[in-house]
Amino acid sequence: MSDTFHWLHVERIGEELADRNPEMDPYGIGFMELRTMVEGLEGFEPDPDHPVNERILEAIQHHWAQEVDDIELDEDRD
Repeated sequence: MSDTFHWLHVERIGEELADRNPEMDPYGIGFMELRTMVEGLEGFEPDPDHPVNERILEAIQHHWAQEVDDIELDEDRD
């Protein structure tokens, strides 16, 4: 996995957010807060050719929620 990523790496961002915030509800966070959280992730570097938009933020929320669900399933199996 590369050390840096940008807005189009929605799966990677979802994984990073789930690892750091497994207790948070991804759908309970507004887009401005989500954007700030992503921009604060280590390794995140925006690409000027691919600015963020609502569709990207929705995809990040979706992948983050999937990752949290996967973490919870893994914990239930233990």
